[in-house]
Amino acid sequence: MENIYMLSDTEITKKISARLKEVRLKQNISRQEMSASSGVSVSSVVRMEAGEIKSFESFLRILRTLGKMNVLLPLVQEEEMSPNEYFKWVHSAKKTLRKRASKSNNIKKGEDSEW
Repeated sequence: MENIYMLSDTEITKKISARLKEVRLKQNISRQEMSASSGVSVSSVVRMEAGEIKSFESFLRILRTLGKMNVLLPLVQEEEMSPNEYFKWVHSAKKTLRKRASKSNNIKKGEDSEW
């Protein structure tokens, strides 16, 4: 497998485009069916498969239609805390908890509250 960091943006886009076409054909979906299912125009599907991914929203619609949204999962999941980070987080939360109510300056000595 190639190191993706060594590829140019154009090369990555072309590889993704070729993979989209490959997946569409394996699922036996025509461009017209892809267009109808995803809400992306046929010409956009053709351009996307040719390496011109101009709209991220259209790209997401195509991925959803092909059932390949899981490739984006690492980008949308929140990172889990390490045990050390969790301990620090819990410990800092305990420090900020109030132990008792503060003295109120509004109620004067000997004055009854409205309650």
